[in-house]
Amino acid sequence: MTTWTRGGPGLTRRRMLMGTGGVAALAAFGGLPTRLRAQAPVRVAGIYTVPVEQQWVSRIHLAAEAAKAAGQIEYSFTENTANTDYPRVMREYAESGAQLIVGEIFGVEQEAREVVLDYPDTAFLLGSSFPPDPAYPNLGVFDNYIQDASYLSGIIAGAMSETGTIGMVGGFPIPEVNRLMHAFMAGVRESKPEAAFQVSFIGSWFDPPKAKETAFAMIEGGADLLYAERFGVSDAAQERGVLAIGNVIDTQADYPDTVVASALWHFEPTLQAALAKVASGSFAAEDYGIYSFMKEGGCSLAPLGTFEGKVPQAALDLVATREAAIRDGSFTVEINDTEPTSS
Repeated sequence: MTTWTRGGPGLTRRRMLMGTGGVAALAAFGGLPTRLRAQAPVRVAGIYTVPVEQQWVSRIHLAAEAAKAAGQIEYSFTENTANTDYPRVMREYAESGAQLIVGEIFGVEQEAREVVLDYPDTAFLLGSSFPPDPAYPNLGVFDNYIQDASYLSGIIAGAMSETGTIGMVGGFPIPEVNRLMHAFMAGVRESKPEAAFQVSFIGSWFDPPKAKETAFAMIEGGADLLYAERFGVSDAAQERGVLAIGNVIDTQADYPDTVVASALWHFEPTLQAALAKVASGSFAAEDYGIYSFMKEGGCSLAPLGTFEGKVPQAALDLVATREAAIRDGSFTVEINDTEPTSS
């Protein structure tokens, strides 16, 4: 387990994802809540089953690092935690005095809940496919409900695909992945109603070589644009000269001629809501997924950057219209958690 003052040189991609904009990121979401400014920093522990540079976990880690840089929290984390070790690490952090434990328990749902019951004075904010349960009053659940941004990225994808065949590579067909794929596909059909999709899951959250090989097969099958739900997909797109749409993070700087747009997840609103409730003593079994919605500031469409001026104006106009409607509540992107299939 790491200590509360963990540091280290990290990896190249990690420095890119985590090394900039900490305080700025927090400021972008309203800064430090007034009720927390005069209080001692909250002791927060992160437990992650993958490296912190992985897309999904990186957003949690970035938000925590921003809060730490602002003096709001003390932060320690453990990465690459096997599901079999997850309950043990939860217990160790709870025993060491963590006030809030964040992480993801998709592969260890019941075991994690057993730990939660043993530490009623510790708040747990954990990614989960299940709803909150009053039987576990100190367990708040969340997921990356960024279907709004995924839908908008799909509109752009449909306009940029010439063949109308789009490849989609995911980790596992669980709700958090399925809903984003469905939203993306719905957006694509707004621009290209006749679009066809190749859908595949690699059975891993972090296996770039496998994701890359899967993407190669899709390109050989006619796909000229790829939905990069996993690392490795954009590498395949870059090597074969096709386009890609990013997910959760913006990797256009790494793939300036490949990644057209990305649906970004911002964990800051979720973390801020939890910290405020920890500070007020009102943390409870709630669904924090709503803080990932676009109207809550939990997701956005990345700037076009190197593709500025290359996306058809009709698609950009539709994106602007739909985004305004999403934000004012007059348009709702469907949340479909069923497993998507190829068409």
